[in-house]
Amino acid sequence: MKRRIGIDVGGTNTDAVYLEDTRVVHAVKTPTTSDVTSGVTEALRRLLLAGTPVAVDAVMIGTTHFTNAVVQRRDLTRVAAIRIGLPSGASLEPFIDWPEDLAALVRGEVFMLEGGHEFDGRPIVPLDTAGVRAAARRIRDAGLTAVGVASVFSPLNAACELEAASILREECPDAAVTTSHQLGRIGLLERENATLLNAALVGLARTTTRAFTQALAASRIDAPLYLTQNDGTVMLASAAEAFPVYSFASGPTNSMRGAAFLSGLADAMVIDVGGTTTDIGSLRHGFPREANNVVEVGGVRTLFRMPDLLSLGLGGGSLVSDDGAAVGPRSVGYRLVEDGRVFGGATLTATDVAVAAGLTDLGERGRVAGLSGGLVKRAVARMHTMVEEGVDRMKTDAREEPLIAVGGGCFLVPERVPGVLDVVHVPHQAVANAMAAPTAQASGEIDQIFQNLSRDEAIAAARRRAEARAVEAGADAATLKVVDVEDLPLAYLPGHSLRVRVRVVGDVR
Repeated sequence: MKRRIGIDVGGTNTDAVYLEDTRVVHAVKTPTTSDVTSGVTEALRRLLLAGTPVAVDAVMIGTTHFTNAVVQRRDLTRVAAIRIGLPSGASLEPFIDWPEDLAALVRGEVFMLEGGHEFDGRPIVPLDTAGVRAAARRIRDAGLTAVGVASVFSPLNAACELEAASILREECPDAAVTTSHQLGRIGLLERENATLLNAALVGLARTTTRAFTQALAASRIDAPLYLTQNDGTVMLASAAEAFPVYSFASGPTNSMRGAAFLSGLADAMVIDVGGTTTDIGSLRHGFPREANNVVEVGGVRTLFRMPDLLSLGLGGGSLVSDDGAAVGPRSVGYRLVEDGRVFGGATLTATDVAVAAGLTDLGERGRVAGLSGGLVKRAVARMHTMVEEGVDRMKTDAREEPLIAVGGGCFLVPERVPGVLDVVHVPHQAVANAMAAPTAQASGEIDQIFQNLSRDEAIAAARRRAEARAVEAGADAATLKVVDVEDLPLAYLPGHSLRVRVRVVGDVR
């Protein structure tokens, strides 16, 4: 029997579940705290009080900590940016398209050096190793502890980034080095942006992981710690520390995987209504559909592995206007149980309207008995319209498919939605986000260009590398299986070039 604890830290609530194999034994929901960690500790305390044993096989935690750090401009480390690509690639410097306030916090030193590769894999010019060494010494003298390295066409040939990283580790061993070929795709600026964001968050990732480990120790739980990733899988916390950007959007992704587990559906739309936002996505083969376009995080354009999601400013804590015509996007968030009218507060929220309309039974119904019928009707209609429009935007064809409703605020989802086969409600839907973690698998993914290999040889090489990454992330090698393969011939490149993306998943060890 596998005993696992799953925790999801949302903007409003921290949810925790204890599972024995696939059976939910205990589930708790506590308000999220400003420091996140104390909320996790409280959730663990309540689980243990409910009878959860301290001897468990694994603990999986999903957190919005890293996304919030970028959005709220806090807890970020100053980063030295090294771009390898001169004499080309000099017209737009690193941080050029960042919001000014975020760039002012993160931008440390910027170094533009000779090197990089052409689109066909040939070197532009040899790497300026002397320049890299001089930059490393300047970084060390400036006291910078995070470095992002991006080279032109490094997903095709990563040699320059690898050599630069080696020099950096020699000259400033205390600095955390992020190389772009490990994260992003071909577009230089978006790949570099993801790299710089990751470098700015590595310090916070280490602090957060230590805090989670201490919370487990304080609860006397001795088990491996995993962090959830934005592709619906998990990674050992020790490995996830190096790639905190892979936790971006992991909250809604957890909900989608939880919805798949609770409903038994592998292909469906999912709507997750929390206290602050509503996230809508699509399940394909049990995993979230991946976005193939540029995704903005905190105003920064990035191009790396992210789920295809639509977020709406609608949740149980959303503010409702005095006439009921407007709902959200502002929310009372985790203060709902203090500020909402049904809980004794003075703020009119979506939850208050839902209670007055008989959609749910929370708090004291008598506190909203005085709301006018017109206000309640208009507010409910507005919320339903927001949901219907959001679902329609996320559909890729006219085919009707199920819509799985999860989250603590899923009472805001109408029973019938145009273009939807059926609205599916599942048990434990309020803690579906935490349900994903204990049932998750570890994954490895490769998205790379191969040259001078046959199609079968390129896919086999990509598969081996993806399997190695999955094992590093915590997967059992005996359970690995390929869940996604894409190959695209690149006719404009010589040497029979083929872009191959392979994704492998396996059960957690």
